[in-house]
Amino acid sequence: MSENTRILIVDDHAIVRSGLTSILAGEEKMHIIGEAADGNEAIAKSTALQPDVILLDILMPRCTGLEALPVIREKAPGARILMLTVSAEEKDLFTALKYGAQGYLLKGSGITDVVSAIRRVANGEVILSPQMAGSLVSEFRQRQANKEDIDLSPREMEVLKLVGDGLTNSEIAEKMFLGESTVRTYLSRLLDKLQLRNRAAAVAYATRRGISSNK
Repeated sequence: MSENTRILIVDDHAIVRSGLTSILAGEEKMHIIGEAADGNEAIAKSTALQPDVILLDILMPRCTGLEALPVIREKAPGARILMLTVSAEEKDLFTALKYGAQGYLLKGSGITDVVSAIRRVANGEVILSPQMAGSLVSEFRQRQANKEDIDLSPREMEVLKLVGDGLTNSEIAEKMFLGESTVRTYLSRLLDKLQLRNRAAAVAYATRRGISSNK
């Protein structure tokens, strides 16, 4: 960071705000420009001060951090927001990222981790507590698995099953009362949707997912 990073601290506990202010005041190129005790104050001070980084708690009275987040993003678009919270709930993580937070750190993190996260967020990186990163990966994998299912039309799914059962294109065409060229089209589409390289990969996929009769 070539210039001082201007930081706004948002937390409903005065002792937390005071502690963070004392710690960060001793860090090179970090400048605390304000504090807020709830989401409403955070919106007002973000708008007035236009900080570089906002440390934003989630569980606060009157207006939570998640309720304030999208408004802050609109009022202070240049601010990078690092959630600093006790909440290890996946739904809070996903909501924060959806609304534009650049980082999500649990309050159990060490001081060194907090300082490092502030510097990295200020430099444009996205930071997650290791525990929360695992949740994000799991959610992504689950969504990808679900996406694979819903992307296929009923006809494509039927072709996939018959391919998995070992039928040739001509046999599938006869069974489904289709032209062989139509079967090839369905096969090409499902390979593309499932990002499979060839027919053999489709057979393996259908078997692994329990779609074919070859279990």
